[in-house]
Parts: sequence; C-alpha cells; structure tokens
Amino acid sequence: MSVIRALVLGSGGREHALALHLLRSERVEHVYVAPGNGGTSTLGQRCTNVTLPSNDGFSAMAQWAKEHKINLVVPGPEAPLVAGVEGAFRQVGIPVFGPSQAAAQLEGSKAFAKDFMARHHIPTAAYRTFTANEVDECLKYIQELGGARAIVLKADGLAGGKGVLLPESDDEAREGVHDVLVRRVFGSAGDALIVEERLEGAELSVLAFSDGYTVRALPGCQDHKRIGEGDTGLNTGGMGAYCPTPDGTVPGMEERIRQEVLLPTIAGLRKDGLPFVGMLFVGLMLTPRGPKVLEYNVRFGDPETEAVLELLAHPSTLADVMMACVERRLDCVDLAIRDGYAVSVVIASGGYPGSYATGVPIRIETLPSGVSVYHAGTKRADDGTLLTAGGRVIAVSATGPTLEAALELAYAGVKCVQFEGQVYRRDIAHRALSAARSRQAGLTYADAGVDIHAGNALVERIKPLAKSTQRTGCVGGIGGFGGVFDLRALGMRDPLLVSGTDGVGTKLRLALECQQHDTIGIDLVAMSVNDLIVQGAQPLFFLDYYACGKLDVDAAAAVVGGVAEGCRQASCALIGGETAEMPGMYSGDEYDVAGFAVGAVERDAVLPRMDRMQVGDQLIGLASSGVHSNGYSLVRKVVSQSGLPLSAPCPWDSTRTLGAALLAPTRIYVQALAHVLQGGPHSVLGMAHITGGGFTENVPRMLPSHLGAQIDLQRWTRPPLFAWLQQQGRISAEEMARTFNNGIGMVLVVPASACAETCAALEAAGEAPVVMGELTAEPGVSYANLDAWTL
Repeated sequence: MSVIRALVLGSGGREHALALHLLRSERVEHVYVAPGNGGTSTLGQRCTNVTLPSNDGFSAMAQWAKEHKINLVVPGPEAPLVAGVEGAFRQVGIPVFGPSQAAAQLEGSKAFAKDFMARHHIPTAAYRTFTANEVDECLKYIQELGGARAIVLKADGLAGGKGVLLPESDDEAREGVHDVLVRRVFGSAGDALIVEERLEGAELSVLAFSDGYTVRALPGCQDHKRIGEGDTGLNTGGMGAYCPTPDGTVPGMEERIRQEVLLPTIAGLRKDGLPFVGMLFVGLMLTPRGPKVLEYNVRFGDPETEAVLELLAHPSTLADVMMACVERRLDCVDLAIRDGYAVSVVIASGGYPGSYATGVPIRIETLPSGVSVYHAGTKRADDGTLLTAGGRVIAVSATGPTLEAALELAYAGVKCVQFEGQVYRRDIAHRALSAARSRQAGLTYADAGVDIHAGNALVERIKPLAKSTQRTGCVGGIGGFGGVFDLRALGMRDPLLVSGTDGVGTKLRLALECQQHDTIGIDLVAMSVNDLIVQGAQPLFFLDYYACGKLDVDAAAAVVGGVAEGCRQASCALIGGETAEMPGMYSGDEYDVAGFAVGAVERDAVLPRMDRMQVGDQLIGLASSGVHSNGYSLVRKVVSQSGLPLSAPCPWDSTRTLGAALLAPTRIYVQALAHVLQGGPHSVLGMAHITGGGFTENVPRMLPSHLGAQIDLQRWTRPPLFAWLQQQGRISAEEMARTFNNGIGMVLVVPASACAETCAALEAAGEAPVVMGELTAEPGVSYANLDAWTL
C-alpha cells in the first residue's frame, strides 16, 4: 500500500486525537497539523505543526500541500468545509476526508438540512423557516406549535454553537425572534430562522464514516454541554463524552438509526448530486416514536472524537478507513470496534465559557497506563513551557471493560493535569450511571417516574377542598375506593338520575401557556352541571379526573381548588376523583382534565317538554362570561394571527392581559335556574346550554323536529370580545353564530304568556335576561338582523 502524508486542519483536542490516531498506522509517513497546538507539537518526528494561510480561498494552502506531497487532507472544524476547502484541494488533485462545499450545507445551513430531511422523509421535528420580513408570521407559527415551551429557535447559519434558543415564555420567544432576525445578534448566520417543535427524549450523537455509498457507524456517544454538574449552568462546546450509551444500544436501536437516518441521508445526498465523503455526525433525539434528527454535522465532534476513537480495534486504523472513504471503497474495509467503554473528560480554564485567563502554566504528571491526554487550548512558550491558550484546555480519555472502570481511569488521569483555576465536571456519564444503579438496586415506581409521595400530598390538600362542598346526601369523605351518596336523603318522590361528562377542550392549552391553573376547574364543573340543569336535574355530586406526565402538586391542587369552587357554585358535592401520573404520555408540565356529574330530577319534571312547545313561544337568553369552554381551537388560531402574545394587554379590557380575559371561567347557571324551576317546570318548556356549535347547533337540541327558532341578533349587545375575534379572524356572521355563544350562554323556551313572569324570576335571581327570539314553524335556526354582525 502507498504511504500516507496527511494534513490535519485545526487546533483543538479533536485535531490532536485525529493526528495521534493517524500516526498509529504504519502507512502514515508524516502528519502536518495546521496550526496545531501544544500537544500536536510533541507527537514526535512524524508530526509537525505548520502555519498556513487560508484567506485566499485555500489556494496557497493547496499549493503548499502539493509541494509537500500531501495525499490526505482532514479538516477538523466545520468552517473550512463550509467555506469550500474540499474543492480547493480537489482542483490540485489532493483528496479530502470531508464533503464538498455544497454537501457541507448540511451543517452550514439548518434550513438546507431541514428541507433536505423533509424532501427525503428522514424523521425530524416539524418546522418552518422565516426571514426578516416574516417576523409576524414567525410569531404566529410559534403559537400554532403550542407556544414558547413547545418550540426551539435556530439561527440558520454557523453561530459558534450559540445559535440555538430554548425560550421558556412567549416573551422570551418574541425576544429570540427579534434577536436573530431583526437585531442580527448572530450576523449573517441569522439571515433566516428555523422554528421547530421541541422534542423530548434521550440525546445521542452518532458518528459515521461514508464514501458516498457505504456507511460505517461508530458507537453512539453522549456529550455533556453544560458547564455545571447535573447539567446546570451555561452551554459549552462540550465538557466530556462517553460511549457506547445505554440508550443507543437498546435492542434494535442501532439498526433503526442506520435504516431510518444514516442510509437515507447518504442516499438522499447522492440523489441530489451531492455525494458525501467524510464523517457524518448526526445529533439525534430518541423519542418514544423512534429516532429523530436534531442536526447534522459534517465533521468529527469534539469531545466525542477523543472518546470514540479509543474504541477502534485492530486491524482497523483511522488512516485505512479514511483512505477507503476518499477512494470510494469503504465496503472493502472492516470497522472493528473493541468491547468496552470509552470516556473523555474536558478540563477547562476558570471562567469558561465566559471570560478566562490564558498563558497559565500547565503541569502534566506521569499518566496511568491506558490514559490519553489530548490538548485543545494549549501552546508552547519559547522555553518549552506548556501554557493554556483557550477555554477548553485538555481532554483526558480512557477505556475500560465497564463504564465505571473507564471513568475511574479517566478521572485518575485528570488528577495528573494541574493548572491554576482549572475546572471540570465530576459527573460525566451520570445519566447512564443512574440508570445502571437503578437496575442493580431494583426498580421502584418512582424510578418509572411516578411519585407516590406527591400523590399522597395532593390528596391531603384536596380533602379540605372536598369537605367544603358537602351537601345533603354525602356519606363519608374522599380517599376510599369510591364516592358514596345517599339518594334517599333528598326526600324525592320518583327521581330519575341524569349524568354528564365533559372536558374543557383546548382552553386547557391557554391555561398551560399562561400558567393559570386556578379557574380551569370551574370550567370543568360548569360544562357538566349546566348540561344537567337544562334537563331539569339538580346536580348532586361531581368526580374529577386529572392526568399528567409528572405530578406538580401545586398545579394540581390549584385545578382541584377550581373544581371545588365550581361545585360550591352548583351546590353539588365533590365526592371523589382520580389523579393519574403517567410518564411518557404527557410532555413537560402538560396535563388533561375530565369531569363527571350526576343529578336528579322528579320524573314529571324532566325537560325539555317538547309536546307543549308551539310557534310563538319565546326564547330568553342569559349572559355568558366570555367564550366559556368551546371554540378555543378557533380562538387560538385567531390569537396566533393577531400576533399578540397572551401576556399583552387585552384589546377590549386594558385592566387584564389577553390570556386572563380569554380564561374567564364558564358561568354556572344552576342556582339561578333552580330558583326559576322551584315553583314547578311548567313555565319553562326547555333549555339549551350554548356550547360547541353555538346557537345554530344547540338550540335545536331542545326543540321538536317540526319547530325551529328565529333569533334577533339586535336584541342584545354582543360583548366586544366576540367582535374582536370576528374582526381579527375575518369570521363570517354565520360562522360566529355556529361556533360561539356570542354573549348568551343559556337559552330558555317559555310560553309567550309566561315570558314576563319568567324574566322577573330570573331578575330576582340576579340575572339580566334577554328576550332574543321565538319559535317558528320552520325547523332549524334563522337569524334576524344578521347584517348587524357582518364585517
């Protein structure tokens, strides 16, 4: 085989590792590193640091390489690849282990990468790309994906690892969008902004060799980006890595990654006329639905390289594999991986990733056998003293038959490196170790993510809330296997039970985004008990269901506090419920709620009384408190189109935020209607709770098939909330009547002769009734003065 004379571009720990592993092949005659560091300068006579110009399109560098008989170029960082270094060397006949400038756009442009994945059906997060003249559309799309905490913002271009933002509020999201697209804090890297859904799961880095056809993957790695232990503090370039990872070695996972990500990526690039030669470094999220691509890199990772290359085994050498790639014959080379684990631990300058001192002397004592030290930010003084020259200074790597053994050896090596102010993480691989310890100790329910103690604490907080709702018929309290209610205690003659169950729809999404949990429980009760009272039934008891991924006792207690308040307003008892903590079913702090209510009515008092209804009977409307709990999918769409964050002042009520106004709890009509029904149901012939479907769908539910209703839209003043929704969403008057309550949450049918008497009774109960229409001989609902709502 021909000898290899290699040129490695870069100056970090990654480049030190690449040079050292290249030199382990007897085929390698010499390795030049440009510019190299204090470590590459001590690799012996076969390795030389050189300073080469790169500001002329790499032509001078290529000419130097030709003069020095270089036959393999290995760029370390991404910048030269994105700038076209491969093409410059190809023009003078020197192969580069790295992709063309066009293919390097996989890393150089996140928009390019996302569009590529979409085109070739490679699993990734949902996304859209925006430019500076699309800020409003960008903010709307954030709301469509679920708000700030459901998205990630990514500057399109190379931003030194700082172009990814994870906002925690709508205000942060808005600031992030303006930082990238308007204020241009990332310069040209922010010419475009990608907004994508935020995925959840274990992260995994996979480095794979490719010759444009064949793919050979190294064991999956996991790095540690945060400066602080326990993954706290600021992001860095990486404070350590280990491989293989438990998540990446789950049975079938490596093959899924290969079949669903690696092979389609290489095939897709070739199909697009961009054959990829070099190192494909894929950042993945292992979601419950399988691996999804977070990002592509087109070079070796750092500090992953310092760990994973330690697992290359005879007869594989890095030089042989790289030459096979550039010669398009990777299928002829075995990639042998030794059993065991590898670890790298980064030692950084004090103050990193902020400001830090350089020129600090470094002392390296005799290292334990099996430990490698890779220099990153180091340099040699004129007298040969090793000095710090960067934030990340040195990476210490080791292998072992177990992860624990590899870590122990690596940290023994860390103790041999000394310089003033040094910092390093002492918990590399902590996630894998925690999982391993759990397996050794035996799993508990808490290990699965279910906190029994939190559940018990919630029950204790709920007990006084439930007690405050007790009424005649209650037996015992909550905490048993079921709620008990004594129907006989009511003294009813011939009762019928009426039941109802409901949720609160996507109004809950607004509550989550606003972090307002104390009123959604009122909505939950209202949606069921209002459905009971329209049948003449007095609500007796209520049960709630609260489901979440991770139980937040404060949030859950606030929700149940709202349930208790709703029960008090409806004069019904909260006699039980269920709290379900289900890890993996809900993301983050998300939860869902449902309610179940039971009421009773005397058999001869059941509503509606369709047989007594006739043309000319009057429709009486009772005011709503707002949108109530239906139509919120459309409400959220309108808010998104308006561009207003939920924290903005409400356009129709400056004393509240938009979010607070939209979360006004649903009115509970039980007490007012019970007052009207006390003297017997004969004056009230029917009632309709105006929920999803508005007047158009709900009013006919209480009418016989041969009758309809005409509603005069000028009989009441529509609240400004509904005018705003209609105007912002350009919603037709017909659609408004079919979707929203428009200020009337309950509609009664009474004989014309009883209309005045019923209105007086309602006024005595605190209502402001509106005579809004009458029954007609034409089935369905028609509208008088519809043009009053026309845009």
